[in-house]
Amino acid sequence: MPNKHEAITDRKVIEKIRLELADHYPEAGTSLHYSNPYQLFVATVLSAQTTDQQVNKITAVLFKAFPTVGDLARTEPQQLEPFLKSCGLYRHKSRFLITASRMIVEQYNGEIPDSFEELIKLPGVGRKTANVIISSAFGQPALAVDTHVFRVSKRIGLATDAYADGVEEQLKAVIPQREWTATHHRLIRHGRTTCHARKPDCKKCFLKGYCFFALERGF
Repeated sequence: MPNKHEAITDRKVIEKIRLELADHYPEAGTSLHYSNPYQLFVATVLSAQTTDQQVNKITAVLFKAFPTVGDLARTEPQQLEPFLKSCGLYRHKSRFLITASRMIVEQYNGEIPDSFEELIKLPGVGRKTANVIISSAFGQPALAVDTHVFRVSKRIGLATDAYADGVEEQLKAVIPQREWTATHHRLIRHGRTTCHARKPDCKKCFLKGYCFFALERGF
């Protein structure tokens, strides 16, 4: 039985878990709607503490009013906030988006940076957001750790760290780089469909045989 205080170290078991996720969620990807790096940047910043479905409702209107990063850079918070009111922390996100857009226009010629190091310099962009952008918008290997990835990987035993940054490093150490992005999406899908925060459906979970959380609960 896995020990909840130690991450799984058996590479064969880790690979079986990865393949199970791939088999059950072969087409898993972001549920945010976007058509270019600018739109993904905005949607990802908005997605903090808000569902992707709610973000998609907001951006369907927002991108018509502000179709480019230059349009956001030229606006003021009081003009942007009404579009974001149904989104958590909308006042903070409004200021982040405008300030970041101005930096992008002034320092990057209006192009969203394709570098992790440059992205995290932007207001409102942390490791998770930067990793989502470089992987989904620019096709670079990255493993973003959101609340679902954090919860599921720790319950299974793929990671044990108390912080998202540490979980990211632990996952990167045991998952092939070429699989980082896909595994990120599959862990999210598993968290949304089965491994819920409050009432995980361990009984029906296809990973219960590997998962210390499920085994501790008698499944």
